[in-house]
Amino acid sequence: MSTHPQTAATASPVIRELIGLVESKALKRGTFRLASGREASFYLDAKQVVLDAHGAMLVGRAILERLRSLGPLPAAVGGMSIGADPITSAVITMAGVEGLPLKGFMVRKEPKDHGTKKYVEGPVEPGQRVVIVEDVTTTGGSSLLAIDRVHEFGLVVERVVTVIDRLAGAKDAFAARGIPLESLVTIRDLGIEPE
Repeated sequence: MSTHPQTAATASPVIRELIGLVESKALKRGTFRLASGREASFYLDAKQVVLDAHGAMLVGRAILERLRSLGPLPAAVGGMSIGADPITSAVITMAGVEGLPLKGFMVRKEPKDHGTKKYVEGPVEPGQRVVIVEDVTTTGGSSLLAIDRVHEFGLVVERVVTVIDRLAGAKDAFAARGIPLESLVTIRDLGIEPE
């Protein structure tokens, strides 16, 4: 496992194990076009980690660990479907194991064309503090859209937590809105410098 020295020295055992799993299961080398439209010499397929039983457990634990270190837990976690859905499930499942009253929500790309016709689904209510979760963050476009949708619903976004940060501008995009970004793993933890 090739980790960035500062991260290796300060990371929790859960994060160190998660870095190894990302490196072995999610990192692909080659030429790829990203959702942001950019070309990259590597691809991070976080679904290989978050849809794996052990990986989901690590992600759920790591996010809870990070949220606890930052203060009181939010009312809920969630993000843009479908990328955030397994992460949301992992976090609320691990919270349930620990007896914590954390809830989850999903943000639709398009509202349902029947029933309530909502963008935001789940047991959340306007005014609640929430955290947006994401699998891989590049420019932050997906989470920025999720932030807009949850603000329209009336939720208060405290921060964004991403499993993997490509270090390609998302942190600054969120900061421009006054929302901090927390990254569990960055490309530097995988021995890759930003392109």
